[in-house]
Amino acid sequence: MEMKLINIGFGSLIAAGRVLSVLEPDSAPIKRVVQEARERGMLIDASYGRKTKSVILMDTDHVILSALTPEILAGRWSEKTQTQEEENG
Repeated sequence: MEMKLINIGFGSLIAAGRVLSVLEPDSAPIKRVVQEARERGMLIDASYGRKTKSVILMDTDHVILSALTPEILAGRWSEKTQTQEEENG
């Protein structure tokens, strides 16, 4: 089985099959999730110093910060899935 990777910006890739949710970072509950992940050592900051525009929750309990919006990430995920279906179909 081939692992599908999604580019989350600046050359960082994540395993598509491990993503639970991609959220905007603005709400208080999401800010708490990020802070708790930081305290537990489970936060990965892939924003490279830029403004965090999405928070990615993984099934490994990791929380990943990205400088790309959830819409851009969803588009990349859709493109990847569509391309693979065309190759296999």
